[in-house]
Amino acid sequence: MTKDLPAPSTPAPQRLASLDAYRGFIMMALVSGYFAVGEWTNGTRFETFFDYQLSHAAWTGCTIWDLIQPSFMFIVGVAMPYSYASRKAKGDSNSTLFLHALKRALILILLGVFLRSNRSEMTYWTFEDVISQIGLGYIFVYFTLGRGFKVQAMVTGGILVGYWLLFALWPLPAAGYTPFPGGNVDWQYFEGFAAHWNKGANPMGYFDQWFLNLFPRATEWGFHTSGYGTLSFIPSMATILFGVMTGEFLRGDLPIKKKCMKIAGTGVLFLMIGMLLDGNIWPGANWDWSIAPIVKRIWTPSFAIFSTGWVLLLLSVFILIVDIWGFKKWAFPFFVVGMNPLTIYCMESLLVRWIKHTYHIHFNSISADLANNHTLIEVLVILTLWGILFWMYRRKIFIRI
Repeated sequence: MTKDLPAPSTPAPQRLASLDAYRGFIMMALVSGYFAVGEWTNGTRFETFFDYQLSHAAWTGCTIWDLIQPSFMFIVGVAMPYSYASRKAKGDSNSTLFLHALKRALILILLGVFLRSNRSEMTYWTFEDVISQIGLGYIFVYFTLGRGFKVQAMVTGGILVGYWLLFALWPLPAAGYTPFPGGNVDWQYFEGFAAHWNKGANPMGYFDQWFLNLFPRATEWGFHTSGYGTLSFIPSMATILFGVMTGEFLRGDLPIKKKCMKIAGTGVLFLMIGMLLDGNIWPGANWDWSIAPIVKRIWTPSFAIFSTGWVLLLLSVFILIVDIWGFKKWAFPFFVVGMNPLTIYCMESLLVRWIKHTYHIHFNSISADLANNHTLIEVLVILTLWGILFWMYRRKIFIRI
C-alpha cells in the first residue's frame, strides 16, 4: 500500500528557527486569549474591540481568536515534510512511515475525545476538537507527501471545491426553519444563496445527527449549539495541505529572502481571494450574492483560504525577524513553548481551571482584591505553564507522538 510513496525531492536542510518561534507564539496566544480585558481597558472602545477579537465570531466573520486553530493546523502541515524527510534519511521504510502516521492519527483523534470529556460524566464522543480534527485528516494528508506541488495543489483544490459543492447542492430547509426552536438566536442568518451555510441547517449538522448518535451518550445528539461538526476535518485538511506545500517550499533552494517575499505575497493573494468568495465581509452586507461566506465554525472554503492568508503573512514576519535579521533572543519564550506544543495544549485543557482556582484560594486568604484580580491570576497562570515547559526544555524533555 505504501511501496510507491516517493522519496523527498530534496535533502532535509536545517530547520528554520522561525517555525518553532511561530508555533510557540500561536500556542501562547491560545493560553493568553482569556484575559479579562475590561480590567485594563476601563470600559473604553478598546474593551469592545478586544472582547470581540479574543472571542470566536458568533457565526460569520473572522477574529484574531479564529486564526489560532488554522495557524496550529497550518504549522502541523509545515512540519510534516521536515519530519518525513528526516525519517527517510534515517532509513525508515515506507511501511514504517505509514504505520507511524496511522498511529499518530489514531492517538490524536482519541486525545481530542479525552480532552473534550474532561468535565463530562461519561466519554463525550465528539470530534470537533482541533486535535481530533488534525487526526481525522492526518493520514489523508500523509499520502500527499513527496508528491510535488501540482499534485498537492490539485488535491487541495478538489477538497475545497468538493466541500463547497456538498453545501451548495444541499436542499435548503423550509422557510422559517430554526434548529433551536424557542432558543436565543445570537448569530446572523444568511439570505439568498449563502443560506446554504446557515448554522444548524447544513449537511455537517445533519451528518452529526446520525454519526454521533452511533456512540453511547447521555442524551440523543441534536445539533452543536455553536455550529461545529465532525465534517469540518475535510476542509481543514486543505489548511494542513497549505502548510505542507509551504514546508516543501521552505525546504527548497531559493534564498530565504525570496522565500519570505513569496510567502508574504501569497498571503496577500489569499486574503483577496477569501474576501472575493465571501463578497460580504464588510459591514452592511446583505449576503445576497456571496459565493461562500467566511465561517470558521464549519470551515468554509473561503475561511480556509482567508485564514491561511493571515497565517502566511504572520509566518513571513517571523521569518523576516528571526531568520533574515537574526533577532532570536526576544523569541526565546516562544521557542520554549514551540518545542512542546502538544504539552501546552493539554495543560491548557486540563490544568488552567485548577491553577486559577488554586491561586484564587491562596490570594483570598491575603486580600479579596488580589483574589478577584483576574488579570493578575491569568498572568500567573501563563507564567506557571511556561515555567513547567521551561523546566522540560532545560532537561530536553520533548513530548512527541
